[in-house]
Amino acid sequence: MASRLQQVSGHLTPTDGVANKIGVKSPEDIVIVCAVRSAITRARKGGFANTMPEEILAGVFKALIAKSKIDPSIVDDIAVGNVLAPAGGATNARMAALYAGFSESSSVYTCNRQCSSGLQAVVQIATAIQSGLIEVGIGAGVESMTLSYGPASLAATSEKIADACPAAADCLIPMGLTSENVANEFNVSRAKQDAFAALSHTKAIAAQKNGWFNEEICPLEGTVIDKEGNEKTIIVDRDDGVRPGTTPETLAKIRPAFSETGTTTAGNASQVSDGAAAVLLMKRKTAEKYGLAIQGKYITSAVVGVPPKIMGVGPAYAIPVAVERAGLKISDVDIYEINEAFASQAVYSVEKLQIPIEKVNPKGGAIAFGHPLGCTGARQIATLLPELKRQGKKVGVTSMCIGSGMGMAAVFESE
Repeated sequence: MASRLQQVSGHLTPTDGVANKIGVKSPEDIVIVCAVRSAITRARKGGFANTMPEEILAGVFKALIAKSKIDPSIVDDIAVGNVLAPAGGATNARMAALYAGFSESSSVYTCNRQCSSGLQAVVQIATAIQSGLIEVGIGAGVESMTLSYGPASLAATSEKIADACPAAADCLIPMGLTSENVANEFNVSRAKQDAFAALSHTKAIAAQKNGWFNEEICPLEGTVIDKEGNEKTIIVDRDDGVRPGTTPETLAKIRPAFSETGTTTAGNASQVSDGAAAVLLMKRKTAEKYGLAIQGKYITSAVVGVPPKIMGVGPAYAIPVAVERAGLKISDVDIYEINEAFASQAVYSVEKLQIPIEKVNPKGGAIAFGHPLGCTGARQIATLLPELKRQGKKVGVTSMCIGSGMGMAAVFESE
């Protein structure tokens, strides 16, 4: 992997031109006017278990319009990250946009880069704005793992290709076993994984108690059905996977989930969840034209490939590339939002890059409140920007590993 990283980063130079540079404001900057998310709820058990994905996404879109005070008619294009839904949730995304109040002339598409789909949607919109294809756009993400997650949702794969190419066959390894591979290959102990997982809950509990999620979460209606089949409408405004009282000791009692001798458990892996998030982007000069407040700006991003059998190491290799492209060092970044797909890969990435743990997921992460696959990349931005503001810090990075062996990262600056 070292040679691969050297090969990728050896041709890099800091961002050229004036726009999207750290510490420099330009009319051509790609800025974020608003970023919001739904609460994240437990699949099949939480507040969105009986809510369709287009309803969750539409609610987030409506909140984005209300909070930013934009005229929906100025939005040219909307990209929605989605992984599991049939046809990538294209119909759901279009339905949500129209129902939320966007014009029929506002185009919509979905994208699927697995766990980074929400971030990829934001980056694609940013790139389209930067190149002049559109003026205003939204990068979003949604996932109902209640409806779509499980073996029945997996598409058939080519046995011919898998038999002929070991690396291709490794793409079919269940994600939990890739976590075990990371733990085994890089000696990430069960104790380290459980300690990291417990800390994720501890930080999320503190963030909930202190109201640090209030700015990013938009309350939405959800439907719950009791044992008698009676429907009840509730307000979903809180991540319901956060478990008070979680400690390394309580997590140590949980049995391995994927291998009898393994170290990955239901307690130190991300939760299967439902949720949505959206990020409104445009150039600085466009925001100023419409009199819109600016939360921050997009700087750059990077995607790199890693061996599929240890796909979880992706952030350790994507982050340095994105940070170098921004003209920064790892130590220059104030906050890292690194997706906690599994504690094994998060611990490895943090230790590999020597990131102080206090800079990592200060409000907790996916182990505490879940990882709705297509949503997470956009959700991290909604989480990052208010936290940078709260701490009085400037530079943040979001990153995640990607199924089939990749990592993605993006750099943002708070304003």
